[in-house]
Amino acid sequence: MLAKRIIPCLDIKNGRTVKGVNFVDLRDAGDPVELAEIYSAEGADELVFLDISATEERRKTLVNMVRSVAEKINIPFTVGGGISSIEDVDILLNNGADKVSINSSAVKNPQLINDLAKKFGSQCVVVAIDAKQIDGKWIVHLVGGKVPTELNLFDWAVEVAERGAGEILFTSMDNDGTKNGFANEALAKLSELVNIPIIASGGAGNIQHFVDSFKEGKADAALAASVFHFKEIEIKALKQELRNNNIEVRL
Repeated sequence: MLAKRIIPCLDIKNGRTVKGVNFVDLRDAGDPVELAEIYSAEGADELVFLDISATEERRKTLVNMVRSVAEKINIPFTVGGGISSIEDVDILLNNGADKVSINSSAVKNPQLINDLAKKFGSQCVVVAIDAKQIDGKWIVHLVGGKVPTELNLFDWAVEVAERGAGEILFTSMDNDGTKNGFANEALAKLSELVNIPIIASGGAGNIQHFVDSFKEGKADAALAASVFHFKEIEIKALKQELRNNNIEVRL
């Protein structure tokens, strides 16, 4: 059985790590380079760096900061925010990223997924999907959750996988920052529909939530931010408890 992964997420705005609730009310969570180094040392399996205002501000990801983070860590590193071309990905990979995460640009130009998978390999392409329930349906949102689309989460996930994405990072906007647990029902459905890894995001508040995301949600990895940034959960303790629950992790 493949080990489940624990992934801290650095949401970056104006050069600082920030965290909000339901994608709003952002508060400062520290220096991204310092946090990255800590998480790498503490046993995180991967790190995700999302420049959350790059798309909205119509600019590229902060390359210098990506390079600074990459120099401090020795774990796989995924970077997202404002990526819309093969050239963008080339630059990030050359500055220390191992994978890229695309979201709004993939919806606007789905062929980008195919192109990136062909050029760099599926293992390099993570498609992030932010969705929330509207009238009982999971609707995909863009631009940091600000713009609703016509897309249904599950239909889009299937298309993303068929186009060559290597992983899906699913964030439940309803659960984000609430610390009430992950959207396990939706996660389990995603896992049934596609045969690529699903990263759970949005809602981590305690260790049991991680256990549930793997057991009930069938997630392959769980991503969280504030519980790690504000020292509410330590990665080593989390992994030990997962192991105690018969969930395979790398200690």
